[in-house]
Amino acid sequence: MPGRFIITKTPKGFYRFSLQAANYQTVLTSKNYSSLVTCREGVETIKKNALSPIEDQTLQKPGPSLKYPKYEVYFDSAGKYRYRLLASNGLNIAMAEDGYATKAGCLNGIESISRAAVDAQVDESALQN
Repeated sequence: MPGRFIITKTPKGFYRFSLQAANYQTVLTSKNYSSLVTCREGVETIKKNALSPIEDQTLQKPGPSLKYPKYEVYFDSAGKYRYRLLASNGLNIAMAEDGYATKAGCLNGIESISRAAVDAQVDESALQN
């Protein structure tokens, strides 16, 4: 079921978006963008790459490296599972804000993005204020 991207403007004048799943849970928050145009481009990049394959870097014997775009599952400095979504140019376009205690939880986070992003509507109503 599709979610929605919500674009907002920060008090310092930057633009950012969050992705809400169908249950209204926020599953992704973007970095700050200097313009509305680049923020919209960020949304489109997430949509385009949301169904990318997953490269698990937590395995003792990792498999072959996948080409971009891809998700990478890795351990953070605290030993928790995290993911990042890398675009076709290799740039990090999204990542888990918090670490996950289990790999299953981390993979579920990726699945939530995949389900919500592809057909998500873009809501800019917060910019009207």
